[in-house]
Amino acid sequence: MTNVLLLGAGTIGRMIAMLLTQSGDYQVRIGDTNAEALDRLKKRLGVETVLVDASSPEQLASAMSGMHAVISALTFSLNPAVARAALQAGISYFDLTEDVETTATVRSLAQQARPGQIFMPQCGLAPGFVGIVANHLAQRFDSLDSLLLRVGALPEFPTNSLKYNLTWSTDGLINEYCNPCDVIHQGKRQDVWPLEGLEHLSIDGVEYEAFSTSGGLGTLCETYQDQVRELNYKTVRYVGHRDRMLFLLDELRLREQRGLLKEILENALPRTLQDVVIIFCTATGMRDGERVQLWDARKVYHQTHGDEVWSAIQITTAAAICAALDLHVGGKLPATGFVRQEQVAFPEFLANRFGQHYVGPGVKTDT
Repeated sequence: MTNVLLLGAGTIGRMIAMLLTQSGDYQVRIGDTNAEALDRLKKRLGVETVLVDASSPEQLASAMSGMHAVISALTFSLNPAVARAALQAGISYFDLTEDVETTATVRSLAQQARPGQIFMPQCGLAPGFVGIVANHLAQRFDSLDSLLLRVGALPEFPTNSLKYNLTWSTDGLINEYCNPCDVIHQGKRQDVWPLEGLEHLSIDGVEYEAFSTSGGLGTLCETYQDQVRELNYKTVRYVGHRDRMLFLLDELRLREQRGLLKEILENALPRTLQDVVIIFCTATGMRDGERVQLWDARKVYHQTHGDEVWSAIQITTAAAICAALDLHVGGKLPATGFVRQEQVAFPEFLANRFGQHYVGPGVKTDT
């Protein structure tokens, strides 16, 4: 039995807790500041719970006592403190952040890792799973020309003018829409503005739009620098969403007031569990003397587990980080230090019991 501390009893944390405890191989301790949320999980899953303020090094150290690893399902701003506490405790660290600065901090701390201790941020959907897919596609070419990643978590039945419902962290969403985007363009690594590079695509007869957002590539630009002409990540939305967000961010200048923007979005946009996650990755290059394009396309839908409905974004995000932990425990990842998503073998990820959620019931694939 592997002892794991899970920080965060919210939307994604609940799914992580369920997957790990139901596997029968993990003893999970859940920490949060919300006593009611902890009590619900304790009654439902029988897990150990503890009140933890992640801004307190003392409370983090106490919660990490006796643990093999810590998973952070907290907002990105708290992750540096969690990673520092993990370093001191000598336990491995996993998170879901899309924030570039947070990842840089975690990477710096990983330089001091003890033998057998890893630091693996960005373990969700994007960044996360898409980096594993992209690296797998890229390895199938003699020379690579382009690597394009398109991902969206959307309401299955949009009803408002934004054609969007909140399905995950509002802080993470705002980060993606407001921060610079790392890309490789014409062979040169550079930053581009979020919400630019608008394009349209059709998947299963449904029209979508895609535009640049921050953080989705993880460390891929560093990995493929000087190896690819074009490498970029874009978020998929229903047509018309981008223009309405530009009105809010630029014309109403809410880009400069992120706290107010968060309040507006959470007050106006209802959450939904009836969602669909779209993953569409393409790679182009030369193979056996021919110019070839390969792709991996998936749609993951919300599912019912027992008497609960789990959203597609809960399933994909939680399954990805649980698979990363499982592969680490099974000795299938680098043993020490900073671990990138592209260091995960795609076949091993899909064969993993948690990674199976990307190919099982409720998933439509075309690889």
